[in-house]
Amino acid sequence: MTIARTAAQHGAVALARTRVERFVHESGTVTGAVVRDLESGREIVTRAKRVINATGVWTDEMHRAAGTDGPFSVRSSKGVHILVPRERIDLATGLILRTEKSVLFVIPWERHWIIGTTDTEWDHDKVHPAASGADLDYLLGRVNAVLREPLSHANVEGIYAGLRPLLAGTGDDTARLSREHAVAEPVPGLTVVAGGTYTTSRVMAADAVDHAAAGLGRAVSPSLTDKLPLVGAVGYHEMWQHRDAVARRFQVPAGLVEHLLGRYGSHAGEVLALIAEHPDLAAQVPGAEGYRMAEIHYAVTHDGALHLEDVLTRRTRVSIEDAGRGLTAAPRSPRSWGGCSAGTANGCTRRSPSTPSGYTPSAAPRRPPTTRRPPLPAWRHLTRWPRRTRLVA
Repeated sequence: MTIARTAAQHGAVALARTRVERFVHESGTVTGAVVRDLESGREIVTRAKRVINATGVWTDEMHRAAGTDGPFSVRSSKGVHILVPRERIDLATGLILRTEKSVLFVIPWERHWIIGTTDTEWDHDKVHPAASGADLDYLLGRVNAVLREPLSHANVEGIYAGLRPLLAGTGDDTARLSREHAVAEPVPGLTVVAGGTYTTSRVMAADAVDHAAAGLGRAVSPSLTDKLPLVGAVGYHEMWQHRDAVARRFQVPAGLVEHLLGRYGSHAGEVLALIAEHPDLAAQVPGAEGYRMAEIHYAVTHDGALHLEDVLTRRTRVSIEDAGRGLTAAPRSPRSWGGCSAGTANGCTRRSPSTPSGYTPSAAPRRPPTTRRPPLPAWRHLTRWPRRTRLVA
């Protein structure tokens, strides 16, 4: 979400809940794509001088849609993580454990420890990868080998699974497949990037964009991503240092300011501004007391959430933090979650992830007209983009 908002801040148009139906070809060159708005069913024709396919585990399907087998293929590797309460493991810091296949991480995160991960091939539904009992047993078995007080299934409050798009090899073990990425042009006009990890995502982006730009036939500035802060990064440290003053200004607990800074960076001020204008939004979310109602409202008005699923699984982490998958936090009425209803977009204001509005780090937070308080220090956006050395794919 932060990456999408950063892109939007610099001119990109981010469309949620859309699906590529087919590519547009002209004289053997890909010149765009036809995408379907999954909310309305409407088809949208998008055109571009260069198209980049960065669809992860769906890379092979997009190759076929472009009429090619592609220069490489991708295999899906499932990774599972579990969440256990912080009080169940007496540690001051995290752990990194070597296993027979890979490594296992025990990471402190809010009120929980995250323990993971697994690495097994997945050839089922790519939209909904699922953890198995064997995955859970594997994680508990490996971490219990080093804990004084072993964990049980009853201690697991959350579990989630995701898929890694690994460049296909000839063996059967996905743990041995390369985590490197590759960039190629399977058909004229179409650049494809696949493989890699979250850690290398910016390098992948730079390689893909530079590769696509090289086919434009004109000089293009090299990628800036390795120097460009994400939204909320600029001014974060200064705001953290002044968090007690921020808490006094907005008349909220310092712990709430710290929580919002951890989730939104310096744009925590936008959420605090919502609370200042609508004090009822400071209330905790019933069934998900680690969040405030202002965060749910913000997910709809600023982060493009249309459905409860968007809020529970993508704008917050309620679905994996709560043993009930967030069911107890589901609203009793659409109005209670900023107008978003379960399963539909009725009443929602559809808004793509966008440049923050209503508050920016370079401006004091808005407050009711009758309230006067001294402004916070000014946090400036990055206005000049550093250049970088061109990457060669």
